[in-house]
Amino acid sequence: MSRWLYAADPTDRSALLVILLAHAAATALAPLLVYRWGRMAFYPLALVPLLSLIWVVTNWPEPGQSTRVDLPWVPELSMDIALRFDSLAAIMSVLVLAIGALVLFYCADYFHHHDGQMEKRLPSFAAEMVAFSGAMFGLVTADNTLLLYVFWEITTVLSFLLVGHYAERLHSRRAATQALLVTTFGGLAMLVGIIMLGELSGTYLLSEMIASPPGGLVTPVAVTLVLVGALSKSAIVPLHFWLPGAMAAPTPVSAYLHAAAMVKAGVYLIARMTPGFADVPPWRPVVVILGLLTMLLAGWRAVREYDLKLILAFGTVSQLGLITLMVGTGGADMMLAGLAMLVAHAMFKAALFMVVGIVDHSTGTRDIRRLAWLGDRARPLLVIAVCATASMAALPPFFGFVAKEADFETVLHSPQLGGWAPVVLAGIALGSVFTTMYSLRFLFGAFGRKGQSEPSRRVAEMHRLHVGFLLPPAILAVSGLGFGLYPSGLGHALEDYAATIAGGPDYHLALWHGVNLPLLLSVLVLGTGIAVYVNRQRLRRFRTVREPLGNADHAYEAVVRWLDRWSVELTAVTQRGSIPFTQSVILSTLVLLPTIVLALGNRDHPNFALWGSPLQVVIGLIILAAAVGAMVMRNRLAAVLLVGVTGYGCGAIFALHGAPDLALTQFLVETLTLVIFVLVLRTLPAEADRVHIRRYRWPRAALALAVGATVTGLAAFAMAARSATPIAELIPDAAYERGHGANAVNVLLVDIRAWDTMGEVMVLLVAATGVASMVFRHRRFGAPPRVSDVGQPDIGLLPAIPATSPAAGEVTWLRGSELRDPRHRSLLLEVATRVIFPVIMVLSAYFFFAGHNHPGGGFAGGLTAGLALVLRYLAGGRYELGETLPLDAGKVLGAGLTLSAGTALASVLVGAPALSSALIQVDLPVLGSIKIVTALFFDLGVYLIVVGLVLDVLRSLGARIDVELGQDRSAGVTR
Repeated sequence: MSRWLYAADPTDRSALLVILLAHAAATALAPLLVYRWGRMAFYPLALVPLLSLIWVVTNWPEPGQSTRVDLPWVPELSMDIALRFDSLAAIMSVLVLAIGALVLFYCADYFHHHDGQMEKRLPSFAAEMVAFSGAMFGLVTADNTLLLYVFWEITTVLSFLLVGHYAERLHSRRAATQALLVTTFGGLAMLVGIIMLGELSGTYLLSEMIASPPGGLVTPVAVTLVLVGALSKSAIVPLHFWLPGAMAAPTPVSAYLHAAAMVKAGVYLIARMTPGFADVPPWRPVVVILGLLTMLLAGWRAVREYDLKLILAFGTVSQLGLITLMVGTGGADMMLAGLAMLVAHAMFKAALFMVVGIVDHSTGTRDIRRLAWLGDRARPLLVIAVCATASMAALPPFFGFVAKEADFETVLHSPQLGGWAPVVLAGIALGSVFTTMYSLRFLFGAFGRKGQSEPSRRVAEMHRLHVGFLLPPAILAVSGLGFGLYPSGLGHALEDYAATIAGGPDYHLALWHGVNLPLLLSVLVLGTGIAVYVNRQRLRRFRTVREPLGNADHAYEAVVRWLDRWSVELTAVTQRGSIPFTQSVILSTLVLLPTIVLALGNRDHPNFALWGSPLQVVIGLIILAAAVGAMVMRNRLAAVLLVGVTGYGCGAIFALHGAPDLALTQFLVETLTLVIFVLVLRTLPAEADRVHIRRYRWPRAALALAVGATVTGLAAFAMAARSATPIAELIPDAAYERGHGANAVNVLLVDIRAWDTMGEVMVLLVAATGVASMVFRHRRFGAPPRVSDVGQPDIGLLPAIPATSPAAGEVTWLRGSELRDPRHRSLLLEVATRVIFPVIMVLSAYFFFAGHNHPGGGFAGGLTAGLALVLRYLAGGRYELGETLPLDAGKVLGAGLTLSAGTALASVLVGAPALSSALIQVDLPVLGSIKIVTALFFDLGVYLIVVGLVLDVLRSLGARIDVELGQDRSAGVTR
């Protein structure tokens, strides 16, 4: 059962989970609400992050304190649901939830179309936006690094879906795929780093890793891998190019994911890990150099763009580089300044993206060359844009100015940067000049008159703006002004986390620190930026046509093209369309890799015992003879039968070693496999090509011997390397005491390792679907034909042979055999089937019910029932199969899967671990005491899945091929 840990207020603890569950519920309901209320559904959906925000603000953690939740889930894999709500989580939660609520509110007007039509994908869009808010909240509060990675990848998938919202556009699909590939690559690298750090630290809790970071030579590698994931998420050079491409998404996505939330995830992780890992050798150089390079390169690109969203996108990349540098260097003062810039950037950049959305929505363009006099036509929007842009350009009294002053001051006096502080400060100042330039380019490009005597056509035809449309960006712009005038309140919240770094912060956020070097530097940056922008026409002749540093997007395309070409060439070599060749490649890999590893690595010498009794020698010789015979036989049926002999021999070996359950299963599987082979062989020539057999006989024999020797050797070396007590010695007691069964094999399958069995039955479902798809192509499932279907399309596709009445007085043992060609009927087989079939079904039921304590179980019982169906089909034909079990194979498979999965869900609903079993004991008047284990229902699902698989194979490889063979005989075609 789950249990709560830590001594925090239970209400606070449960609220963290309630917030996550509320977002999950809103995600599920969002499509229904949008279908019902259209775009107006965004208003009630915005209440979810808004109410969550209220809880965050009213339950702000005390300095140095945190609220924690720990629900054990899979402790053996360190997959516990561990959440931690401290000052940094609270800061990020405010950004995620506040801007999330405003963006959802903004969506109601953004998706207003004047023709009254609703976008087809709006329901899914609403669900994805709400889900993203919940995933980001989970990410910033997760303390278990594996749980953090789960939320991390959820945001990646949701970003892919949201960027590709306009899926009919090639540009949107390309941008979504690019973002997915880059961030997933980074995420996988980060996962490897997380596992390495977790194993080195002995814990996967992020708080414990940071409090006691691991040492050793492997730690720098692990830290570098984590940085790869964080830098790719926050679009840091050289993985920055995906963010400008993601501007193909709707503007609310850009305002939320690419300004305030998703791109801040990488920065958040760096800020979270800096107190513990900033001094690890690769950390500080990577963060400082790449952060500064990103700020300069992206800022330079921003001043060259004409699309308003691209100006903001490259500006976002530039300032993400600055924030990464600040929060990752390692000083408490720089952490405070970096967090201040993070908050300021989220406010003004989200507001500006919303402004761009309003401009695009009302004028139909984002190109600054097509906009003139917009400021005169939309003065409220101009005021909002001026406030947000002033904060972006670091003009007083906005919070962006306060944060930039803090950046200059803390970098200048950073002991972590040492002698490199002036160089880094100069780079930040140059990057800030670019910031001033693209801020002016954005503002005047969108709202200026540009020397024209009248508005441009797009502006003249613009739609009227609604107050509700302007309210979300206005709130963010005013917030930037308010926190700039009174930064102390926000400063105290940011100082709480900065204090976790050794020494604590000496710097305090304020609007006025007097006349000092940072202020003079700010004046110089603003003056230079304004002067360069005013004289941009004179500087245009210095503009290069091609980017001197290259184009990362083009490099990405080149890498993708190279990978595509290389994969095609590799596939052409390893997969030529020949199944034997493909199998040879796979088996050769199986032989070579383990052999090389065993030869190069340390290993224990195994003790070989070739046999334990003379009977094993006899069976082994029979298996060898059958294997050699299968190799030299040209007749396909004879070769299949000889292969079957080897399988039966293995079953006999199992029986001799005291494993009757395995032997029973082996015999049943081998028999069913032989039947399937025979059904398939009907469509092939009786004998294989002589030349082909002679050419490949010995290479295949050598490969077969190598595979056998490799598998045997691996098993022997694995047994020799065992140092602990074999688990086989513990399973019988565990099966009886925990699984309430004496048959350890069956209890293992349906209880102890039921998750493995669930995966195996899914494989069976896929196999059934695949076989039916290859044969039927269109209709995958269905019921076998019955006698009453004569004259109708057979198996849904082809006409059946008309029925003929049996002769007077003739006894019909199987009803379906009436429709078979008399030449193919066997009276002896029909009579035997009529007698044996009920016995086999009773045996099947016995195996099923007795399997928990004796040899058998759902798998063995299902195989036995399947063989009974095979017997009816062989004796009576395809119509007899329909008369025996007139059910849709797909429904049988579905019922089995429902039962198996339902037992897992039922266990969870009653508070027990998934797929755990319980003992139910009932006393009946006549039968006495009856014990039922709930695993029986899971086993029943396995039983039905096996029966459904056999039924579907007989329907496709049997009944369907019967029809095709009959048509071929009618047409005179021989196979």
